[in-house]
This record gives sequence, structure tokens and C-alpha cells, in this order.
Amino acid sequence: MNKEQFIDSFDVKGKTYYYYNLNKIAEVYKIDLNKLPFSMKVLLENLARNFDGINVTEKDFISIKDWVDNPKSDREISFMPARVLMQDFTGVPAVVDLAAMRDAVKALGGDPNKINPLAPVDLVIDHSVQVDIYGTKDAFEKNVELEMERNIERYEFLKWGQEAFSNFKVVPPGTGICHQVNLEYLARVVWTKEENGKTIAYPDTLFGTDSHTTMVNGLAVLGWGVGGIEAEAAMLGQPQSMVLPEVIGFNLSGSLKEGTTATDLVLTVTQMLRQKGVVNKFVEFYGEGLQNLSLADRATIANMAPEYGATCGFFPIDNETLKYLHLSGRSEENIQLVEAYAKKQTMWNEGKKDLKFTDILNLDLSQVEPSLAGPKRPQDRVSLSTAKDSILKVLPELSKAGNTSLSKDYEVKGQNFKLANTDVVIAAITSCTNTSNPSVMIAAGIVAKKARALGIVSKPWVKTSLAPGSKVVSEYLDKSGLTQDLESIGFNLVGYGCTTCIGNSGPLKKEIEEAISANDVVVASVLSGNRNFEGRVHPLVKANYLASPPLVVAYALAGTMNIDLSKDIIATTSDGKPVYLKDIWPTNKEIADVVNSVITPEMFKAKYNDVFSGDKYWKEIKIAKGLNYAWNDKSTYIQNPPYFVGMSKNTNIIGDIKGARLLALLADSITTDHISPAGNISKAGPAAKYLSDQGVEQKDFNSYGARRGNHEVMMRGTFANIRIKNEMLPGVEGGLTKYIPTRDTMSIYDAAMLYKNDKTPLVIFAGKEYGTGSSRDWAAKGTLLLGVKAVVAESFERIHRSNLVGMGVLPLVFKDGENRKTLNLTGNEQIDILGLSGEIKPKMELKLIITREDGSKHETSLICRIDTKVEVEYFKNGGILPYMIRNMI
Repeated sequence: MNKEQFIDSFDVKGKTYYYYNLNKIAEVYKIDLNKLPFSMKVLLENLARNFDGINVTEKDFISIKDWVDNPKSDREISFMPARVLMQDFTGVPAVVDLAAMRDAVKALGGDPNKINPLAPVDLVIDHSVQVDIYGTKDAFEKNVELEMERNIERYEFLKWGQEAFSNFKVVPPGTGICHQVNLEYLARVVWTKEENGKTIAYPDTLFGTDSHTTMVNGLAVLGWGVGGIEAEAAMLGQPQSMVLPEVIGFNLSGSLKEGTTATDLVLTVTQMLRQKGVVNKFVEFYGEGLQNLSLADRATIANMAPEYGATCGFFPIDNETLKYLHLSGRSEENIQLVEAYAKKQTMWNEGKKDLKFTDILNLDLSQVEPSLAGPKRPQDRVSLSTAKDSILKVLPELSKAGNTSLSKDYEVKGQNFKLANTDVVIAAITSCTNTSNPSVMIAAGIVAKKARALGIVSKPWVKTSLAPGSKVVSEYLDKSGLTQDLESIGFNLVGYGCTTCIGNSGPLKKEIEEAISANDVVVASVLSGNRNFEGRVHPLVKANYLASPPLVVAYALAGTMNIDLSKDIIATTSDGKPVYLKDIWPTNKEIADVVNSVITPEMFKAKYNDVFSGDKYWKEIKIAKGLNYAWNDKSTYIQNPPYFVGMSKNTNIIGDIKGARLLALLADSITTDHISPAGNISKAGPAAKYLSDQGVEQKDFNSYGARRGNHEVMMRGTFANIRIKNEMLPGVEGGLTKYIPTRDTMSIYDAAMLYKNDKTPLVIFAGKEYGTGSSRDWAAKGTLLLGVKAVVAESFERIHRSNLVGMGVLPLVFKDGENRKTLNLTGNEQIDILGLSGEIKPKMELKLIITREDGSKHETSLICRIDTKVEVEYFKNGGILPYMIRNMI
């Protein structure tokens, strides 16, 4: 095959663009483009453009044809994204790795300048701001000052990276959330590059080091979250190996009824798709209902793909796509290019219903009800009318002491209020999911406006915060006059970043925290985010509910989850009149009128005109320039990781795992939040001890996310989640394990170091859906650094399985019908995993030998979840990064 035969050209505004014509490819390989889902067309174009006869062969095109006939496949293909998007929590360790790779290449006699991004990389600093100050006019400014003070070492490092690496740009702090900046500014829908004197046009695709990268699928940009390890590989020109996905068609009809929001819709979609089971699958939305969804509504749905478990939730290009590009201030040339390219490539959605999908779901939008999700998982949707019943049902399990009283109040020192079970102590408008959507943000503002007019405010025990995803949101709230209304009930701007949704909710008032802890009060949070896993939002808040921004405001006014907002009184005016939700809830017309009157393209252009320059704090940061980073041994934020210590030019011989001990025995739905260090660093535990030994005071511990560039902190926080339950210690919560040689109970980190000194390999056994949640590369890196050689589970979430392989850790699954319980594992056993000394093949069987305390043995088989030949090479090299270094040398 000569791929040049598929190149055609077209002109836009007098400029010639060249492209790989899908119609020509379809003609040669007999592919029915009219039946091929739009997301699969993007993959087809990617294969054609990157054809080299090695990573991409003619068999790949034949497999696409076969897919149309039977939309399932085990065919492995290579995918190369156009660009990479990072946020600072995941981006800092990635840049640390690149800097360490430069050192390793230099040590092995190679050219360190080869370690340079080949694909464009944008890193948006958005995960570091915490809600320390709230409810005041100067909350934003003070939080920014604290952010810069805490994170100056990290920001100096990132600014060095911006200078040291080509093709690498940093969006400074205080700008917005990476996904919203991506949607509003970075994404182009159709990307271009210069090649041999020609401008090549092709679909905008990306990898992101945050699982909610999928948000941009709402703009017809195919992308998904990967671990930092995979992102680094893509940056350096390494294609991603993936199996041709199943594509689930999601048919939307009708329109949302009065009083429902895009958030209600996405929580309904999330519940449906989780019940369907779409892990490792694409979801593509189609049907007549699409015309009734704004681009922002689509992005809200696409954002939640990690919550419903899919690789992505894709919306094709249509008039709404162009309308949004106009609204967000994109250039006329870019908009015309998108339309021309999409129509020439049969990527323009004309509403045809004959697309071939692996399976189909249907949803009439008019059936969507006002909803929340919680108290622990985003897929656990509850209708507004049953939210009260939801929290009352789980009260017994959330209370350590079984305190389920709803009549008892608890004193809060120095305050004129008391706390009770189910009280809402955090109400946060936060996260990319909803702050990207003007309709729900304006709705929240109108609720606040009506509440203000009635003279009602948030309850005094509620920590209220407003953290928009971009400065554009503040601009249109200001222009509409709704900023003052939100501020009047406590929703002041606290920062532009993820804040509460990633655990940066900041402390509650000291007296409130003391009352909660002393009385085991089960309190709640309501946030407009996408994640509500255990221990994530705040360590003392056990019930966490996702909701639309206007419902967040309503619950702040009510101050409790022990209320049916659909019918109960929310508050009482000063003259004794009851206020119900219907009294303050806006109509769809009220919302639309404000949206249409205040949002303009000029607003976007003004806010993104100088997006990479940063504020005065960023501009004042001084850095030392150089090809290799000058590591500071005394830094507690940035350290040279040990991944390449003693590395040789040749691959190491992989051997069997013998005499291993269990580090942890875990149940179903262990998330990357359980595994990877996240949130604030506890004053107790190995990470705290390390920082204290380095002279860091407790008030300056900061969060794990902020210290992701220091492996010493991160490995001490791996599996240290306060809610994790290790079945080796029944009835015990927290990151503890049993050190088998002495039977002592200790932290997982301390036990791992003792085993490391004894040269004892470690394994972890777990249940279903191991590694769900965010694409946290530290969930894999920390596992490796603790000495874990293999993780055996009933099933893995896509990203985490890939990340384990990327770090050289072996993912294994039980054969059907077997699990940790049928094997009667207690954690006291010795483990042998055999079959790694010979040729390693994807999905091969390995032998598991369990030696019990009495000396008896049990033998069975495990399936190796190294899924592709490329992953075999990664594993044999000890991970992606050593593999790439050896290839370069």
C-alpha cells in the first residue's frame, strides 16, 4: 500500500489543505462509510495517516471493514493523538520523568536533547488552588497568594520545563480548569501541521493526563484520559496500542422538560451506562434529541465518561459544533476548515440512523428527572424526591458508632448553631463538568437572586464556594449581575480550578471539625462535580452528593440532606413566610434569556488573548535555564525518581515470582483514590513523618497532589487512604496491613520497606473493577515503588491496567468462577506465579501456587492482562520509559 494514493486537497479562504480521503480508503478496502460510526472514522483516518507497514499495516484497514460487518474485534491497532493535554497534578510527575529520562540518556552516552515532545503539549495549572478562604470579597486573591506560597517549587520547575522542552506550553495558575480551557480555546476540531511543504488537515485528537479529558468529545474531538506514563510516550512519538473498540450507540430523542438540567441528564446517562457495562468501549451519541442539546450540554455528558466507565462519549460534528466555535471566538478560517473537512470526510452528522453499533441504548430526554448522585459513587443516581431517603438509608453504615439519631443536636463551640446528622457542611459549585455549562451556572445565579430577594441566605455551618472552570464564567456572571446575588448568599469566587471535586475543599471551621469528630456526626457535601468517592471531598464528610449548580445553592440554603426539596420548606423569610424550591427555581426561558443576552465571542477572545502570560505572581518567578534539570536534594516537592537507577542498555530477564507475600487483600471497586495519594496529607502516617524529618511544619504539608513530583512522599501515601479496608485486618479502616513474619499491624509503606529489605516480592489480590476513577499514574508508580510485582483482580478499569503495565507491574485476572474468596485467601499465604521465564504472550495463562500456613498447596491458573504485543515489550523492559530510552540509544 502507498498511502500517498489517498491524499486529496481542498481550499478554504484561498489556502490549500491536504487530507487523507476516507472515501478513497473505503473504496479500496470495501468499507461502508455510511454505516461506520463517526468515532471509528476518526480511528480510520488516524490509521491511514500513520501507515508505515510496521505499527500500521493493511490488515488494520481490513479489520475496520470486518468491524462494520460484526462490530466487535480483538484486533490490536496503533493510535497516535495529535496532541497531549496535562493538568499540574499529573503533569508535574510527567515533566519530572522527562527530566529524569534526560539524565538517564546522558548517563548511557546518548543525546539528552532527544527527550523532547514531538507532539504539542499544553499543561494547565488548575489542580493546586485550595479553598482556604471563602465567603468573602477577597477570597480569590487570598487563595491565590496561598497557592503561590505553597507551590513555588513546583511552579519554578514547570516554568523551567516550559523553557527547556520544545513543543511544551504552560497555562499559568488562576486561568481555569484544563478541560474547560481545552473546550473553550485549545481544541480546534480539525488540526493541521506542515509536512513536506504541505498543510495537512486531520481530526483533532488528544490524550490527557486527566480522565475527564473526554469532555472535549462533546466538541467532536476524540480524546480520553491516560496515565502520565502513556502521555509521555505519546509526547515522544510512541503510538498507543489499543484494541479496536466496541461502540455503543446512545440514541437520544425528545427534549428536557421544564425544571430539569444538563446535570440531571448526565447523572441519568451515567447510571444507564454503568448498568449496561461500557468499560473499554466507545459510546457515541446520536438521534433526533441531539438537536435539542447545546454544545455545553454535550460537553457535560462527555465529561462524565470516566464515571460511566467508557473510554469516551463522542458527539459528531454538526451545526451546533460550528455555532459553539463561533460563540467561543474561534477564527473564521478554523470554522470554515472544520465544516469543509467534515463534509468531505463524511464526518458531518446529517442525522442518518443506519450507523452500525455494537449495541444500542435509548433515552427520551423528556423522561429525565431532577437528580443527585451519591453518597459514594457518581453512578448511584437518586431522584431529588428520594435524596432524603438515600442518606437516611446509609446512615447506619456511615456512622462508626451507629449514631443514626435525627433529633439530637451537637454543640459547636463559640457558634450560635448546632450540628446534626445529615447536615450539609460543604456546598460547592466546582468542577469542569458543570461550570463549563452556562445554562446551569446562570440557573444557580438566578436561584441566588430569588433567594436574595426573599432575604434568605446559606446556613452558617455550610462552607460555600464558587470555583468556575474559566474566567469567561466570571465575565458572564458579572455582566448579568448575578455575581452579586451569588455573593449575597456566600458563593464568592474562591479560585479557578478543580478545588472541592479533587479534595481541595480546604478545612472546615475548626469548631465544626471538632464537633464532627467528637460526636461522630454524619455530615454531607453537595457539589456540582463528577467525583464523590469515599474520603475524597473532605476526610470528615462521609456522605457526598453530586448535583447541578442550582441544586447546590438550594441545599446551601436548606443546610441539610434531611429534606425533600421537591416539596418541603427550604427556609422561612423574616416575616415568617415559607420558601419552597418552586419559589426560587428559574424557568427555562428565564435561563435562556440571560444566556443569550450576556455571552458573546468577544468575551472569550478577551479572556484568552494572552492566556500563557499569567498574573503578576507567575511573571515574578525566576528560574535557572538548562537542558538538564538541576535537582535540589533538599526539595520536598521535586525529586529525581529512582526508575532508572542501575539501568543498562539491554533489557532485564523477567523471571517467575516466587515466595511472594500479600501486601493487601482488597474488595470490589477499589478506586485510584484508594490507591494513589490524594487530598490533604494526614498529620499521622509515613508521609507526615518524612516531611517532619525534612523540617516541614504540619501547616505546610500541603496536599499529596501538590507533592506528586516527590516520590518519597507519594510512595509513603500509596494505599494510605483513610477509608481503604484491607481484608487481612478485618474491621480495620486505613492504609494498614499485617507484616506476616512478626504478625505486627503497621502501615502498608512500613511493611513494604521491611519486605524490601528482606528481598521478598509482594502481590496484591482484589475484587472487581480494580483501579476505577481518575487516571492517576501514581496509583501504578506507588505500587511499583512499594515492591509489588503483580496485582491479581477479578477485573481492571482500563486506564489503571494500562498504567500498571507501563510501570512494569503485572496485572492478572482470575479465571471465571474463581476469586480471592473461593480461594480462601487470608493474607497469610505465600504466592508463586510461574510462567514468566519463557516467552511472554498477550493474555497468556500463568500458574498460581498458593502455599498456606500449614504447608498445603493449591494450584490454579491466572490470565495475564498484558493485552498487546507492544505491552509485552514495555513489560520486558520494566515499563514504557526504560523501553523508550533503550530505543533512543
